[in-house]
Amino acid sequence: MARTTTRNLGRLSEIAQVAVKHGFGYFFQPRALRDLFPGGAKVDASVNGARSERGRRLREMLDELGPTFVKFGQLLSTRPDIVPPDIIVELRGLQDDVRPFPFADVERVIEEDLGLSIERLFLEFEETPLAAASIGQVHGAVLPNGRRVVVKVQRPNAPRQIEADLALLYQAARLAKERVRALDFVDSREIVDEFARSIRQELDYRLEARSADQFHHDFAAHPHVAVPKVYWSYTRARVLTLERLEGIQLADLPLDAWSLDQRRRLAYIIAEAWMTMIFRHGFFHGDPHPANIMVLDPERIGLVDFGLTGKLTDDDMSKMTRLFIDAAAENVDALPKRLAELGVEFPREREEEFARELRELYYRYYGARLSEIDPLQVIREAFGLIYSMNLKLPTRFVILDKAIATLGAVGIDLYPDFNVFEVARPFARGLLIERFKPRRVAGRARKETFELARIARDMPYQLHDILEEFRDGQIEVCFVHKGLDEFMQRLNVAMNRLTIALVVTGGLIGSSLIGIFADNGPHVFGVHVLSLIGFFLSGILGVWLLWGVVRSGRL
Repeated sequence: MARTTTRNLGRLSEIAQVAVKHGFGYFFQPRALRDLFPGGAKVDASVNGARSERGRRLREMLDELGPTFVKFGQLLSTRPDIVPPDIIVELRGLQDDVRPFPFADVERVIEEDLGLSIERLFLEFEETPLAAASIGQVHGAVLPNGRRVVVKVQRPNAPRQIEADLALLYQAARLAKERVRALDFVDSREIVDEFARSIRQELDYRLEARSADQFHHDFAAHPHVAVPKVYWSYTRARVLTLERLEGIQLADLPLDAWSLDQRRRLAYIIAEAWMTMIFRHGFFHGDPHPANIMVLDPERIGLVDFGLTGKLTDDDMSKMTRLFIDAAAENVDALPKRLAELGVEFPREREEEFARELRELYYRYYGARLSEIDPLQVIREAFGLIYSMNLKLPTRFVILDKAIATLGAVGIDLYPDFNVFEVARPFARGLLIERFKPRRVAGRARKETFELARIARDMPYQLHDILEEFRDGQIEVCFVHKGLDEFMQRLNVAMNRLTIALVVTGGLIGSSLIGIFADNGPHVFGVHVLSLIGFFLSGILGVWLLWGVVRSGRL
């Protein structure tokens, strides 16, 4: 325990030093971080992607702090609801690229997970890794049957290092929530929870293998897209073995050696592959980064690294279809409702403002040809709206937005006139047509009929349960009336004044009766002493009551 505490203190000291080095030392003061979130310094995110100085320094700081913080920065780059657009632009430049670990550790992990030594498992195994990342690294190898493969091996200390850094992130989230009022709109612990779930899933390579297997099945007959086969007998929680794709990473492609037509064709092949995933399969690769796309030949690409994926259900597709229909029909006022159906959360008291902002964004581009629209500019403006309105997006759509934005940037790097919307349009049109085919309409009608029948069948039982709870006193009915507190306060004041008035009246009447009928006892100027005391006290209370009424302004 003492050793863990000492290690955490050392790591905290290191983080503080790196933060100070990059100009973020004031973060450790109360009420800091304000300039990175709403209420702080404003940056125009619409100009050239708004690559800001603060974003660059934050990216460099996270990069220096190590793999876990790099991945945390990558997560923040997918949260336009809490991070300003200019910082998102910079955080997307974070690359998960670290120093490789020794080959002896590779041998030990493979033997522990697969139960045999490398010599008995593979004909050949390259000691120098092809790539190294925060959680593992990739080596080339040859199976006994002669098949060339890549073997992804997890770092021996990855889980322990990740858990230690997660503990520090949870501490930072708690301190931010307690000390930084500018972060009241953010559930910082929820963000760290989301990151913890994501990175812990990456520690089990079998989950990535299942995703790769699904993509391999979806693109089995595709003429332009290749997905590596998973070798399950050589795959475990810390070891992943995939078919090796012979090609060059898109990031390393010598663009000068390719003609403009070839680059245009390649850009549209890549975009069409992702549109096929999104609109036809409903299961898509979440990070179309140039390092994750292999160019096998001018007409064929390969996909690698399946750790980040997104899933769209049939219900999501139906709701997206309704959104497209309303957008095409200029029914802008219905868009907030359609977005809410998709799970987009926004403050209800700002619904009119949200509708107005959507209307302005919509009519800014409505009627323009796709060739006249800059997709990245549209995405940046949408992210700016998400941030300014404090919208909360479902994770699957955040991943989708990130994928499309990354795809647009990759396409423009290849071909300057590339427009991802032009690629998406026929797929979206096909989605609309597919949704309204008689077979699909009949299927949805059948599904809705069964659902309504189930509700009708369950209704008497639910009504019986409610009546039982009423009988047993288990149901409490609460009424909330806006403005009732103020009314009750005024009623309380009026009742208090009425009570005092009754006391004054009673005092005057009682004193008068004493003065008339009391013959015995002390008298002053012919008036009984008790009567005088009663008149005096009643007079004081009456004056106090009159003064209170005059001060309130309500005579």
